[in-house]
Order: sequence, then C-alpha cells, then structure tokens
Amino acid sequence: MPVVESLIRSEADGTISFGNYKLPTKSKLQDFEHDGDSYKIKTFYEITKLERNGMFVYESVPGTTVEHFSVNNDGVEFVVEGDKDAQITIQLEDDTEYEVFVDDAAVGGMKTNMSGKLMASVELNEGVGSHVKVVKR
Repeated sequence: MPVVESLIRSEADGTISFGNYKLPTKSKLQDFEHDGDSYKIKTFYEITKLERNGMFVYESVPGTTVEHFSVNNDGVEFVVEGDKDAQITIQLEDDTEYEVFVDDAAVGGMKTNMSGKLMASVELNEGVGSHVKVVKR
C-alpha cells in the first residue's frame, strides 16, 4: 500500500485517501474539496490528523496512511498502514455503541464518549494495510 504523496486525494469509488507516515517533517494541506466538503490534513511520522469543514474526523499517533476512508450512517470503514502500532481516534455519533473490526476480526464493542470520539489501537506492519470497520450496534 503506497503512501499518499499528495497528502490527500479523492478515489474513483467516492472515498478519500490521506496521510503519509514516512514524512520527516509536518506537512499540511487545507481547503481540499471532496463531495461538497472542505478537508484539512496534517501528517508526518508522529501524527496524522484529518478535519472536515473545520471539525475533527480522524487522528492517529504515530502517523499513518489511510486509504478508501468512507463514512456512512452506520459507521466508518478504511484501510490503514503504518510502520508502528497506532492509536486511532475517530469522530462518530455521541454516546453510541459500536463494534470494531480489524481485518474482519471483531476486536470488541466500544462506546463513544460525550463528544463522539472512539479510540482504538491497531497493530500495524509497514507495507501491509489493515482493514478497519466500525459499525453501529
């Protein structure tokens, strides 16, 4: 799975891909238009953070590359790669139960906090994408 050299891009399937965990210094791009929304990305080896219309969407520590990121009424789905295990935070609905799957294996149910943030740890190996799916219960 290659890193996203342009920091963020629209995919033919309507999803977005973003992040570059191989960058030695922080890079950012704002005002990226996709599907009527404006995105801002900050990424490098320490952190990857995505905002949509000025609101938090995704963050990973350390940095990651995310491909085919899609959000629907029931949750979120994407493929993530990094060179180290990552703590991922995703914005979802407030105070809601979700089931988290990594590479089609259920890793457990989680409840978002009052601000709608869900945090999960994902074991990552460089060059291998992990499929993450978060579904509302």
